[in-house]
Amino acid sequence: MITGFLTFLFFFAIVGSILYGRKLIKTEKVDAVFGNPERSKGGIHWVIVGSSFLLLVWLYYSWDIAKSFFPKSANELCQVGKVNESLLSLKYLFPIHERQLKSTSVIETETENLNNTILEINKSNKVKNQDKEKLINFVRKTKSTIPLLTNEELLNSETKEQIRIVTEKINNLARDFARIDYPNESPEDKLKRIKASKEEGTWSASSTSVENTIEIPSIPKTKRGLKFQAAAVELNLISDQFFELRNHNKQYTVALENLKKEIKDYRSGLSPSEEISSSFAKDILKIARRIEYASIFPPNTLKDMQSSIVNFDEVQKKEQGGLRWVDILLFPSGTIISSGPSCSEQGSGRWLPKPSDTVNKFALMLNPNVGFKQIPLIWYEMMDVSKIIGFLLPDWIADTLPGEYPVHNEKGEIEPNFKSKVLSFVTGDFELFKIPIPTGHIWDSFLRVFLGLVAGIIVGVPLGLYMGLNRFAKGFFDPLIELYRPVPPLAWAPLVISVLGIDNLGKVFLLFMVSLSIMIISARAGASGTQLSKIHAAHSLGASKWQILRHVIFPNSLPEILTGIRVATGMCWGTLVAAEFLAGTTGVGFVENVAKKYFQYEVIWITIFIMGMLGLVFDITIRKIIDKTIPWRGKG
Repeated sequence: MITGFLTFLFFFAIVGSILYGRKLIKTEKVDAVFGNPERSKGGIHWVIVGSSFLLLVWLYYSWDIAKSFFPKSANELCQVGKVNESLLSLKYLFPIHERQLKSTSVIETETENLNNTILEINKSNKVKNQDKEKLINFVRKTKSTIPLLTNEELLNSETKEQIRIVTEKINNLARDFARIDYPNESPEDKLKRIKASKEEGTWSASSTSVENTIEIPSIPKTKRGLKFQAAAVELNLISDQFFELRNHNKQYTVALENLKKEIKDYRSGLSPSEEISSSFAKDILKIARRIEYASIFPPNTLKDMQSSIVNFDEVQKKEQGGLRWVDILLFPSGTIISSGPSCSEQGSGRWLPKPSDTVNKFALMLNPNVGFKQIPLIWYEMMDVSKIIGFLLPDWIADTLPGEYPVHNEKGEIEPNFKSKVLSFVTGDFELFKIPIPTGHIWDSFLRVFLGLVAGIIVGVPLGLYMGLNRFAKGFFDPLIELYRPVPPLAWAPLVISVLGIDNLGKVFLLFMVSLSIMIISARAGASGTQLSKIHAAHSLGASKWQILRHVIFPNSLPEILTGIRVATGMCWGTLVAAEFLAGTTGVGFVENVAKKYFQYEVIWITIFIMGMLGLVFDITIRKIIDKTIPWRGKG
């Protein structure tokens, strides 16, 4: 319902915004140089066009529109897939989807194999001449069995009758399939089917678990679906009956048994040194057995059966009705296929999840009781303030105090003193009051990026300014920075994580390394790019070195520094996801890595969306800081 409304909304938003934009363009001023309307003004309507178009394409190619307007189409296509799967084995016998009859193809293939065997026998230097004659004779006898299968006159009456029965069953099924009341389902069976279909769920139905999602319900939910499922069951029985049939007339059976006996006797009479001859005989026997078990018939024997299959195929396509158009128009680059009793999505919809399914899965993962791997995406937990104090304060504060820690008395009791009380305070070993603290995968990733970025700024900006103002500092630090900066962050990841562990420390330090080089280069460029005239003017007015640094050099470097922060933020996010891929138990990258292993495409797209939104929040925040701190930028 909601998806259908959004489909119409996006469509009209695109059309309306384009018409409004075209109308607006006619009233705008024209750029004298480029001839386009004033490029600086832009317009929210063009944002609506692009966003709506992207979302509409997603709805269409993910089959969400089909799910919205035709929610039972997937289940019906599942039953159609079962019929097509049953038909495929029978169609394979005839030049319907193939160029040749299967009989013709088998004869052509095996004849070529026999001819190649003769060539190999003649080429072999390890086979005696008398053995060559015997082996080639076996090949000729194998070839001679083929006409015994393709001769219409040798076809026995029992085989003809079985083919006629199979053909008649297919024709009867086609007639029954076209009936409105097919199949004859009893009220009890109908109630059982409806109950089972409700328990099975709907298309892409999610349970209370992120991992458990039904892709396509296989139990028919509609009258049309029931018709196709019943036809598929009958077709399977007919197909099994036919493929149990063998065109083994008396002449062929006698010739084949004689050939098998001769080859067996020949191989038993060979010595161990004549292994090559035995191997050739074995290969000839394999070809003879393949011919035996292949469905080889006289060329015109299955004509009526072919016609009946083609007729049934036309009938089942007709009975699909509007479902065929739904499949063609709303399932681009894919469809629903059957594999045994189950069905699955194949095509773009397989890897491009439906927006509705993605939103539902996202809502499920936001539920703190579900989350992902028993950890919420973003939530809070009540933490005692003492634990925060213990985390912030170092333990060595207590060690520096004079005196000794308390010792137990003769009664086994320990009387705390001032030093032990300070230790309890700095380690957080006391109770104060609890406050809500953010937790979850998103928070962990956010905090790692934030801490790594802040650490890089704190260290990198002063060092970069120092390098930009001092020749010695530039000469000393520049080679060191340029030595590790070109190395990809992922190259450092295994080393850093193995030394500092897979917890937060290793990941934060890796992000610190990424942001540090960027901030150093940005600050250095800003400091060295300060105009000397500004510095001389400040010096002439009596400013000290600290005042020049604070009021001239640092403000001049701010544009470069803030731009570096924007660049470092993007690099940190990319590195973090990769680090969480390699070694992580929490975080957005960890979620995506686990989802990738189990082909949970909705979860993968959720992580992509989360990373994009977090990156956007960081970027917008930095933009606001830029607007507030350097409002003069770009204004001459």
